[in-house]
Amino acid sequence: MREPRRIFKGRQFSPRFGGSGLGVTCAIVAALFLGFGLPSNLFGSAPADRPITAEAAQIRVFDGETLGLGDRIIRLSGIAAPARGEACGNDTARADCGAAAAARLAALLHGQDVTCRIEGYDGFRRGLGRCIAGGRDVNAAMVEQGFALASISVLRPLEVAARDGRQGLWADASLMPAEWRRR
Repeated sequence: MREPRRIFKGRQFSPRFGGSGLGVTCAIVAALFLGFGLPSNLFGSAPADRPITAEAAQIRVFDGETLGLGDRIIRLSGIAAPARGEACGNDTARADCGAAAAARLAALLHGQDVTCRIEGYDGFRRGLGRCIAGGRDVNAAMVEQGFALASISVLRPLEVAARDGRQGLWADASLMPAEWRRR
């Protein structure tokens, strides 16, 4: 005699992998989806080498090595310029070398769009970047014109040439900032 078919109860299957196999499979699929399926900058971690561009009207000069590009603050990498208010000179002739460096940077950028490639971050989480304005390397130009020291070996020959040619703040040895005289 045939067994009556049950309408409301499904057939009983014996699990092939057991209960843990399904869980492991779901975990692997979820990991692959999260690892490969989502964009890399989902949480705001854009690649560090993405260039930042600002039009001339969006550029602010804070000092001889720090720029504001729109809402981002960028420090020029590989150089060290005197801070605003850093006095240079002797008792008879004193000047604000930091203001002179900032003015030179502003003159280099005047009326030009700037593109900076971020190479890392400083202790204040400001981007450290190499910047180009009007086809010219701004970092190198500040050193070459004698308004910043080279802190990387690639720019050292430019610093030596500026010092030997008495460019910028190197023009008068008695007026250089104390840090520069020690070098």
